[in-house]
Amino acid sequence: MTERKVDVLVLGAGVVGVSAALHLQQRGRDVVLVDKHDQAGEETSYGNAGLIECASVFPYIFPRDLRHFLRYSLNRSTDVHYQLSGLPDYLLWLIRYFLASSPQRSLHSAMAALPLIRRSLTEHEALIEQAGVPQLLRRTGWTKLFRSEASMARSLTELERARAFGVDGEVLDAKAIAQREPNLSGPFAGAIHWPEPGFIPDPGALVKAYAALFQRNGGRFSHGDARLLEQDGALWRLALADGSSVAAREVVVALGPWSDLVFRKLGYRIPLGVKRGYHQHFVPRGNAVLGHPVLDSDRGYLLAPMNKGIRLTTGAEFARRDAPPSPVQIERATPLARELFPLGEAIEATPWMGARPCLPDMLPVLGPAPRHPGLWFDFGHQHHGLTLGPATGRLLAEMITGEQPFADPKPFSVERFG
Repeated sequence: MTERKVDVLVLGAGVVGVSAALHLQQRGRDVVLVDKHDQAGEETSYGNAGLIECASVFPYIFPRDLRHFLRYSLNRSTDVHYQLSGLPDYLLWLIRYFLASSPQRSLHSAMAALPLIRRSLTEHEALIEQAGVPQLLRRTGWTKLFRSEASMARSLTELERARAFGVDGEVLDAKAIAQREPNLSGPFAGAIHWPEPGFIPDPGALVKAYAALFQRNGGRFSHGDARLLEQDGALWRLALADGSSVAAREVVVALGPWSDLVFRKLGYRIPLGVKRGYHQHFVPRGNAVLGHPVLDSDRGYLLAPMNKGIRLTTGAEFARRDAPPSPVQIERATPLARELFPLGEAIEATPWMGARPCLPDMLPVLGPAPRHPGLWFDFGHQHHGLTLGPATGRLLAEMITGEQPFADPKPFSVERFG
């Protein structure tokens, strides 16, 4: 069996892993990128709203007001759904999530992530230019729609908080909404347009373009099973699907919601949970056009004008990661979305399902594993994997190569979980 010796082995070819591989490569490291699929960007990185959320200052917290809690407990909403059969598996994680969503702790998470959030679009722009795919970035921002005066008022308060951190948005009335998106219809109390975020009309294609850049620059992409990772003295070794193997001094675990397949075997107790999500593409009816992503915030779904069609995305589903799909949120959202925008027939026969890797404090695990020299973690990017991948890839590469990190890595350390 042939074996290739390299500097770094990166496990996982989603946007997080590919970005880490690119930044390590740019710093002179010989890198092999390994995934269970034959192509990059086939899992969580493929199915999202396509937003590079450089204006999203505050994390997605567990709702603390009684009104939302009661609504979600009935399990009839579009934005949140839970599988009761899986409750024993994720109840403890939900409790930790609730505790981490206190005002003080969620503000701590927001301030820790802020340097990464604010750097996210810049890092993507650099990689997009190098990859030669400028058509995959649109500078349209996105709009959050409100159907009630109460929800509009709450979001205006959030806007004022965001402005304190250098993020601004444009407040729209019903007339301005119609001017911006003439094919939308509904009784709107108002909206906020966030102009800064970038929009990616094909997130899977973007990750594949980044992976192609990595390979053009001499990197190797291989097919393999991360569960076969072994430590051999000062080296990490992985048998690949083609019968060869790779050995490296350093290994990066960037497997998203499957990262536990590696860290748990090595004895780390990290509270990694998942929020599953669904999407489906639709053909617009007639000559209807959607110019940019819109979130129907009171009804809990988002429409995005992807290259493949209008993508309808749902909120969070709490279930076991590998439980069978239960796309009830898509079923509930589709008729509501057709009231908002003239959607035609579905393009896929069944909705796509993915899983967002989440830690209770909504911060990724990023940095060295304390008991295994050469082992590095880079996962748990929650709703912001596409947004943060290149930024965390840069931060991790700076840590591995001994550069001065552009942001404080301490809040992302695995040791915060004891």
